[in-house]
Amino acid sequence: MTDLSTYPLDDLDLNEAARPKAPPVPEATDLHRRQGRQLAAIHRHYLMEMGQIGAVLARIEAGDSPPENLKRIVLSLDMAENLQAFGSLCGRECQVLKFHHDIEGADMFPRVEAAGGGKFREIVAKLKAEHEVVHELIIRLGNAADALTSDPSEENFAQAAATFRKMEEIVRSHFGYEETELAEAIGYYLGGI
Repeated sequence: MTDLSTYPLDDLDLNEAARPKAPPVPEATDLHRRQGRQLAAIHRHYLMEMGQIGAVLARIEAGDSPPENLKRIVLSLDMAENLQAFGSLCGRECQVLKFHHDIEGADMFPRVEAAGGGKFREIVAKLKAEHEVVHELIIRLGNAADALTSDPSEENFAQAAATFRKMEEIVRSHFGYEETELAEAIGYYLGGI
């Protein structure tokens, strides 16, 4: 496991060029593929939540609201529970995304790898490495959001916005890769999620 905490934000990436392609599962039917696409439905939920945060940032960037109003704007969203329950604006959503990845890493990936006779070993290893990048960005976004809440300065806003944009880019790419490469395997070997 690489210590990503020392990497500059711009250096955190997924090395998409190094992504292996999943082997086909010739026995998979259209039903298996539909079952495997259940993962995409789960991912859409996370992307919707990220869209809410992105909308708040876009309002501030457009000048509709100054950065010092971010806390009030965010607290008017469903994300208010995050601050109360977890002490962080990233709180619940970041914890749920990490939990989702933990389940994949501890259960789904090993089951696909074992059922596929090791054919998916490289895919699973790559996805786990990408999870590390996402988790580092979750930590950084939580810290940036907390700093912004404590001191709603332009500098803290810029850092929170840059971290969020990077995380959104990485998560969208990761989800797309995972959904594309594992849909057949999840449906055929696991019967869906």
